[in-house]
Amino acid sequence: MIDVLVIGGGNAALCAALMAREAGASVLLLEASPREWRGGNSQHTRNLRCMHDQPQDVLVDAYPEEEFWQDLRKVTGGLTDEKLARLTIRASSTCRPWMRKHGVRFQPALAGTLHVARTNAFFMGGGKALVNAYYRSAENLGVQVRYDAPVDALEIRDGRFIAAHVGSERIEAKACVLAAGGFESNREWLREAWGQNERGEWPADNFLIRGTRFNQGVLIKHMTQQGADIIGDPTQSHCVAIDARAPLYDGGICTRVDAVSLGVMVNRDGVRFYDEGEDFWPKRYALWGRLVALQPGQIGYCIIDSKAIGRFMPPVFPGVQADSLPELARKLELPEAEFMQTLDAYNAACRVGHFDHTVLDDCHTEGLAPVKSHWARPIDTGPFFGYALRPGITFTYLGLKTNEKAAVHFGGQASENLFVAGEMMAGNVLGKGYTAGVGMSIGTAFGRIAGTEAAHAAGH
Repeated sequence: MIDVLVIGGGNAALCAALMAREAGASVLLLEASPREWRGGNSQHTRNLRCMHDQPQDVLVDAYPEEEFWQDLRKVTGGLTDEKLARLTIRASSTCRPWMRKHGVRFQPALAGTLHVARTNAFFMGGGKALVNAYYRSAENLGVQVRYDAPVDALEIRDGRFIAAHVGSERIEAKACVLAAGGFESNREWLREAWGQNERGEWPADNFLIRGTRFNQGVLIKHMTQQGADIIGDPTQSHCVAIDARAPLYDGGICTRVDAVSLGVMVNRDGVRFYDEGEDFWPKRYALWGRLVALQPGQIGYCIIDSKAIGRFMPPVFPGVQADSLPELARKLELPEAEFMQTLDAYNAACRVGHFDHTVLDDCHTEGLAPVKSHWARPIDTGPFFGYALRPGITFTYLGLKTNEKAAVHFGGQASENLFVAGEMMAGNVLGKGYTAGVGMSIGTAFGRIAGTEAAHAAGH
């Protein structure tokens, strides 16, 4: 019988498998996808948010625990378990030497991402390179890996894991780690969670999935039926406003449009609906997907002028370009009169001081609702550009309640041999909102804990 069974194939699963193997356990990892799509959403990641009290290789200055905690508390609106959040934060300061040992390489922040050079360590080659490095290391260490192996049921007796089922095959293990992702690719479940709005729309029908098509939430649903303790709101997720032309699945990082804070966002009625300059983009970018989801038709339009070009990461698809704002409205098929009324009011309300997109500057609007708090400059220099944006879900926050040992809970009691990591428990730390790189911090911290605890439960 295998010592530790790991279900999932992304960052958290791989961290668990590596830690369990290092502890001396025999390990089998089951990945639902084919080999070429392995790695889940981790293949689309770029960086890890890291606490550090002084400069460290690719990380500049310092990013102490308290600042990381306050950033997390702010974006979640306090919907976070402080104990588990601080555990994640502290773990983020010590994991990189271990990651390097398993082949992960880091690089300095690139142009367009310099405002996270202090807080985030970037992976050389991105998430795909990280995933490949971990798989190489796992196989070198003797971890067994099986692809095209979706687990559809677990045998659990009195809170103890007994076996997993892949179709008609039954796989026993002394301990198990669940790290199989959220339910973002399950359209039926998204529809059920979001329901129908007052306009008679089903918002979830217009959502794009930034990540893997294989995250169907099968095990979250199954664990609910098994009586596991659940945490999180099914409508909360890492949801980004992405290019409306993005593919339905696996668009990843390149579908993001990072120009929102440099211009204005309007809905299909040509009206602004939120403060584009509320805070730095890495802290607020994942708010905009949900904001767009609440707009008519689940679509929004980012409007910038030539002054913004070169100040954000260039998107894959070029924006719609026009020599005048009325022409841009027509090209985007927005109501011209309402659009111009919005832009004229915004331009007149701008109070431009010293523009600096790297700090919370003093450029703001006056007498305008909603306000634009920072980086407010008139949109008046052609050519003008517009991007149609839709909600892009990366991962959902509904998952399994856990503790500092990554144990799954049943009726408040921690399982002795069933553990959880990654997206399947992220809702313990992320009740809502997001800040760049924290998903990898959670997955790495709890993947490593879960692997160690599973090996211990298996007698190592």
